[in-house]
Amino acid sequence: MKRVVSIYSVAVGSIMLGLVSCKADGDYPGTEYAPQMYHSVPYEPLTQIRDEEEGMWLSNREDEKGEFYNSNPHNPNGMNMREPVANTVPRNEDGMLPYRLRVADLEGAALVENPIELNDQVLAEGQQLYIQYCSACHGAGGEGDGKVGEVIGGVANLKGGAYLGLPDGHIFHVITHGKGRMGAHGSQIPADRRWKIVHYVKQEIQAQ
Repeated sequence: MKRVVSIYSVAVGSIMLGLVSCKADGDYPGTEYAPQMYHSVPYEPLTQIRDEEEGMWLSNREDEKGEFYNSNPHNPNGMNMREPVANTVPRNEDGMLPYRLRVADLEGAALVENPIELNDQVLAEGQQLYIQYCSACHGAGGEGDGKVGEVIGGVANLKGGAYLGLPDGHIFHVITHGKGRMGAHGSQIPADRRWKIVHYVKQEIQAQ
């Protein structure tokens, strides 16, 4: 019985000691359990601090380096982000290249072909995207009579003579960079979705 009580006393004492040691008090910050969980080593892609002593005054890292040291020892020259192969260009998951034509280059845009294959599914998706992003201004039928369009005025009637027969690339360029009263939507709508909207405008809105 005495042995059981003794073991119990040791266990309770150890738990109490652990709780007390973790408690912060005054200038004492307390003891952290698994400090690397709270102070992970960040490998920032655009910054690199090679000085192992940087932030030593703050550090409690297990590797005994300064808190702000973030050079990656596993990459050549301690780089955090590997440099891409020379002359390579990033593509999205569909293999599409970045769209880099300047705002004023409508002539160049007119030569760009729609990379999205036209089919019923693409038209259905284009319709949903048009309703989501375009109908508020251009209206459900593309006549510039959306609720927002009525307020701000000057919204393009996509069925008007000047807008009929425009190349796909021209429409995509305007959606991307904006033109006149229309703001740029390149940062809001991914490129593949912009092309689907173009298909819907050309095949459904302007064909009615």
